[in-house]
Amino acid sequence: MGTALVYHEDMTAARLLWDDPECEIECPERLTTALERLQQRGLEQRCLRLAAREASEAELGLVHSPEYVALLQGTQALGTRELQTLSGQYDAVYFHPSTFHCARLAAGAALQLVDAVLAGAVRNGLALVRPPGHHSQRAAANGFCVFNNVAIAAKHAQRQHGLHRILIVDWDVHHGQGIQHIFEDDPSVLYFSWHRYEHGRFWPYLRESDADAVGQGPGLGFTVNLPWNQVGMGNADYVAAFLHVLLPVAFEFNPELVLVSAGFDSAIGDPEGQMQATPECFAHLTQLLQVLAGGRVCAVLEGGYHLESLSQSVCMMVQALLGDPAPPLSGPMVPHGSALESIQSVRVAQAPHWVSLQQQGVAPVLSPSPRSPEGRPSPLLLPGGPEFKAAATQDVAALSSLLDQLRLNPTPPVRTAVALTAPDAALALPSDVLCEEGSAAQEETQAWARPHEALAQDRALTALGKVLYLLDRILDGQVSSGVAVTPASAAAATLDVAIRCGLSHGAQRLLCLAVGQLDRPPDLRDDGRNLWLNIGGKEAAALSMFHVSVPLPGTTGGFLSCVLALVLPLAYSFQPDLVLVALGPAHGLRDSQAALLAALLRGPAGGRVLALVDEESAPQLAVVLARVLHGEAAPGLGAFSMASPDDVQALMQLRGQLEPRWKMLQVASEAGGPGSG
Repeated sequence: MGTALVYHEDMTAARLLWDDPECEIECPERLTTALERLQQRGLEQRCLRLAAREASEAELGLVHSPEYVALLQGTQALGTRELQTLSGQYDAVYFHPSTFHCARLAAGAALQLVDAVLAGAVRNGLALVRPPGHHSQRAAANGFCVFNNVAIAAKHAQRQHGLHRILIVDWDVHHGQGIQHIFEDDPSVLYFSWHRYEHGRFWPYLRESDADAVGQGPGLGFTVNLPWNQVGMGNADYVAAFLHVLLPVAFEFNPELVLVSAGFDSAIGDPEGQMQATPECFAHLTQLLQVLAGGRVCAVLEGGYHLESLSQSVCMMVQALLGDPAPPLSGPMVPHGSALESIQSVRVAQAPHWVSLQQQGVAPVLSPSPRSPEGRPSPLLLPGGPEFKAAATQDVAALSSLLDQLRLNPTPPVRTAVALTAPDAALALPSDVLCEEGSAAQEETQAWARPHEALAQDRALTALGKVLYLLDRILDGQVSSGVAVTPASAAAATLDVAIRCGLSHGAQRLLCLAVGQLDRPPDLRDDGRNLWLNIGGKEAAALSMFHVSVPLPGTTGGFLSCVLALVLPLAYSFQPDLVLVALGPAHGLRDSQAALLAALLRGPAGGRVLALVDEESAPQLAVVLARVLHGEAAPGLGAFSMASPDDVQALMQLRGQLEPRWKMLQVASEAGGPGSG
C-alpha cells in the first residue's frame, strides 16, 4: 500500500495561442515544474507512477452532456482564429487543438487514481493534471476548466464501486461552483469549499458561493461553503477552518472516500489568491484528511499559478501522502478576525444539519455583514496596482525565506522507532519501523530515576533507559517519532522524567497529553515551556493556562469534540517542538481513539511525538500507535453518537477560560480580539 502519482506528458501540449493576460497563467510549466521538483526531492521515485489514460465518452457523460463532449471533440480540427472565437463564448477559457485530448487525460487520470485506491493497489495518491476541472459545468467550460475531473471521479466511484458517502474537499482559492451545482441535491456527496469571496466581489461573483448556500432538497447541509472576505489568510486560518468546520462535519458524515480538488492558488505568492498560507500548511491539511475514510485520499490538481509556490506545495502534499511528518507551521497561530467571522457564519448556516456542530454550542445567527455590490471586481485584483505589486513582492520574499528554512529541517532518517518489552510484538510492525534495542547510559538513567521510588526496580529502570534513549534520538533528529512501553507501576514516574529530560535536552516547548490516572508533576513550573493536558480527569478545570484537565467523554461525538475543539486547537496554538502522549493505567481509550489522537498530534510538533504506553495496554496498542505515527491510517471510530450534555458543558466551560490565551480555540464572538486583524 503506497502512494500513486498519475501523470501523462501529453497534458502539457495545450497552451495559449494568442494574447490573453487573463488566461496566460494556465500554462504547461505548471505541470513540468511540479514534476521536476518532485523528482529533485526524491518523491516521485517513492510513488507508484501511473500513466494517465483518456476518459471514455461514457465516463465523461457521467457529468457532461453529449452535445458538449461533441463540441469539444470538434475543437481538434479548428484553426487558431476559430478556437479564439469559440473560447470567447466562455468565461476565462482558451482552447487549443490538443485541449480535448488533454482534458480527457485529466479526467482519466482522476478515474485511474480512484480505481487504484478503491481496489487496494495503493492507499492514496495525486493526479497531476491540466486542464483543471472544478469550475466546469454540465455543458460549459469555465475558468480554465474543460471537464469536471473530480465530479466525474465521484460519479464513477458511486457507479462502479458502489460508494454511498464521498467527501470532496476543495481548497482552491476560487469557488468550485461546477462541483457544487452537480451535487447540490445529492446527500451522498459532501462538498466543502473555501474560497476568496470578498462579499461577492471576487470571481466567479456568485451569490451561491456564500456560507448560506447549503445545498438543495435532499442535499441540504451537504454543500459547505466557507467564503474568505479578505485576502491574506494564512496557516492559522486554514487549520482553524478544518478544526472548527470541516472535520466535525466530516467525521459525522463518515466518508468512504476523500477527493481533494487540490488548487494551490490558495498558497503564498500566488497572484490569484493573494493568501499567506505556506507550502507546509498543505502537508498539515493532507494529514488531517488522512484520518478519514481509512486514509483513502485521492487528490487532483486544480489551480496554482506561482510556479515555485505551486511546486513546493505539491511536494508537501505528496510527502504527507507518503506518510512523512509535516514540517512545523511557521508564524504565530492566530486566526484573523475576518476568518473567524467567516468560520462562524458557516457553523451557523450548517448547525441545523449537523449534530457535531450543535453539540459545540454554535451561537445564534449573526447579523449579516454589509455587502458590496456583487460582480464589481475588487480593486485588490488589478494587476497593475501598487498594492498588488507590493503584496506580490513581499509574498515572494517570504516564500524564499521559508524554503531556506525547510531545507534546514530535513526529514529524519528513521520515521518511527519502538521500544517494546515483548519482542514478539515486533512481528506486527511495518518492516521499516525500527525496533529499538538501545538504552541510555546506566549512570544517566540512574541519575534521572533517583528521585522516584517507583523507578528503583530493575524492570522499571530498564524501561526508563529505553525511553531516555528514544527521547534523545527524537530530539537530535535521528528519529521522528517513537513508542515505548513502561511498567504500569512506574508510568507516572517515567512520564515525569521524560518531561524533565525533554525540556533539559533541547525541547523549547513540550506538550504533554496524559490520558488516564496520571497527575501533573507537582513542581512542574508554569514557565510557558510546557503545556499539560489531562484527558480523564475528575472534572473540567483550567488550573492555569498551562494546566488543563477534562473528563474522558463517554461517546464518539463527545470524544471527537474534545479532540477537535480543545486538544488540537491548544496544540496548534502552543506550537510545541515535542509532544509526549502518555497512556496511563486505566486510561479508558479504545485503541482506535488512542490511534486517532496520536495521528492528529503528529502535526503540531512536526511529527516529533513520543508515546508512552503502560504494559497493561501493550503490546497491541503499542503496535497500533507505531503504525499511525509511521503514517498509516488510523482505524475508524465507528458510528457517530452525540456528546452527553455534561461533556458539552465541560468543553464549553474550558474553552471560555482558555480562549484569551490560546487563539486557535476561537470560533465566533471572540473574533476581532487581541492579535486578530
